[in-house]
Amino acid sequence: METVLWQVLAGTRGGPNRARILRAIDERPRNANRLSEDLDMAYNTIRHHLEVLEENGVVTSGGSDYGTVYLPSDRVRNHWNTVERIISQIDD
Repeated sequence: METVLWQVLAGTRGGPNRARILRAIDERPRNANRLSEDLDMAYNTIRHHLEVLEENGVVTSGGSDYGTVYLPSDRVRNHWNTVERIISQIDD
């Protein structure tokens, strides 16, 4: 899981945005529309990043429709120290 986290959060141009999304849903699970508003990012951008995170097992969702709520996966919660380390390095 550590390799996956490094790849999706720091290995690509979109990593910093995915890190912001992951941190936001860790604070409070929410849907793509709420994330778009709270993070001041385009809805389609949020949807793209959520798809990448979900495909890689970083987030899970509570459905498949418009109001789907996202939260960090259990695997990611077990590696949250790695997430924090990656985010701190991205922020530097």
